[in-house]
Amino acid sequence: MSLIEIAPPAFDVIHDIAYARADNFTGKPIYRRAAAYLHADAAERLTKAITLAASAGLRIKLFDAFRPSEAQWALWNHTPDPNYISDPRKGSPHTRGVAVDLTLTNGSGVDLEMGTAFDDFSDKAHHGNTSIAAEAQRNRMTLLGIMTAAGWDRYDYEWWHYQLFDVARYPLLGDDALDIGLM
Repeated sequence: MSLIEIAPPAFDVIHDIAYARADNFTGKPIYRRAAAYLHADAAERLTKAITLAASAGLRIKLFDAFRPSEAQWALWNHTPDPNYISDPRKGSPHTRGVAVDLTLTNGSGVDLEMGTAFDDFSDKAHHGNTSIAAEAQRNRMTLLGIMTAAGWDRYDYEWWHYQLFDVARYPLLGDDALDIGLM
């Protein structure tokens, strides 16, 4: 199975691939290069989300997409918390190429306020958390509406994580699924 690279001009997204930098929760880069890939089914739904966001004057910023199983192990070995990191023995929607971590930006590319940073492993990051500012709640609901309308499912503990429904039907993939690996 081939994965599709999610990058301009084919996909009007902003890349901010968190695991290609040291300023992620592990404190070191996980990926050797900053790139995003998805299964064709997920890429099709992301295209719809990009169109819906654009109709509201917004853009999508990607933090992560396909995550090789080797990267999933690195994250799990650092923080083996199944509420926020999928056990690599079971697999993650990311290691199947059918999940995205993202946020919304305004027309100038400034992130909308979401109440927490990406990869905040606290209750404040959960969908429906009302302890965050009203503006952040509205922005999360806007993101949820866009992604749901585009055919994505949410993960309750992370406002930034969306995945396809029925993820188990997609195979787990390693870095060798790419012509030029991320690891």
